[in-house]
Amino acid sequence: MDVTDTVIPKKRELPPLMTLTDAAAARLRMLYEGGEKGKLLRISVGTKGCSGMSYEMGWVEEPSATDEVVRSQDLTVLVDRRATLFLIGTVMDYREDRLTRGFTFENPNEKGRCGCGESFRV
Repeated sequence: MDVTDTVIPKKRELPPLMTLTDAAAARLRMLYEGGEKGKLLRISVGTKGCSGMSYEMGWVEEPSATDEVVRSQDLTVLVDRRATLFLIGTVMDYREDRLTRGFTFENPNEKGRCGCGESFRV
């Protein structure tokens, strides 16, 4: 077989690391324009709870060398590089009901969650 006969398989396109729903974008815009003006939201994954992993969010002044920059709905969110394998394809939403409100994550990599919803496993 000649080297020129070698067929290089086409690479499969990966889903975006993370996307924001309209509700998450609206809430994040409000935070970026209000009390968190000039800051960026960083999302990471830590160890916590019954299932072992939890989503962590915090405000930072600027990206670090270990952050992946995610742009969705004309907004920027940072993802800690160590969390990227756990978050590929995740959709971040914002929900409000009579008892709770906050950001939620629809993560296709999750294999299960604890009963209280505080932690997940992949």
